Amino acid sequence: MRVASTVLVYMLLAPSSAAADQTDPRLDSLFGGLRVSSDLATLRAAENKIWEIWLQHENSDVEELMQMGIQRMNRQRYSDAMLIFNQIITSYPDYAEAWNKRATLQYMVGNFDSSIADIEKTLELEPRHFGALSGLGLVYIQRNELNKAKEAFENLIRIHPNSSNARQNLELVIERLQSNLI
Repeated sequence: MRVASTVLVYMLLAPSSAAADQTDPRLDSLFGGLRVSSDLATLRAAENKIWEIWLQHENSDVEELMQMGIQRMNRQRYSDAMLIFNQIITSYPDYAEAWNKRATLQYMVGNFDSSIADIEKTLELEPRHFGALSGLGLVYIQRNELNKAKEAFENLIRIHPNSSNARQNLELVIERLQSNLI
């Protein structure tokens, strides 16, 4: 366990690659660390580094657009954010994080079918995307499709076994499923 934490700390401190995204080779070690570490600080640092890598793109203009889209989304300027994410996806359809951000936006505005479609594309490009799996579970909760929500959170826990949010959401879904049986 100590060796895994040391390797993970090294990965967190390693210099960033100029061309990073869901294909970045550093992700394998970071995801390995998520599976073996139980140290909360190490887990949070690995999660943050993964998010940082996912947001990176070989084209700095795309990175700037992503930041603009995220800012617009956070300021509830949803139509502006949607235009930005659509533009990125049209130009760079293999950039998983653009699909994920648009999926998040679709969820926020209540377009659950579109959110699911974007999550599926995100997961096609990055099957380990714990954010997309969490979002998928939340969409299915909103749609009261609890068995599908349960499956999404179980898949998330396989990738990130120490995610407290995933475990809490899974417990909530299981409780709701059991109460439906009564």
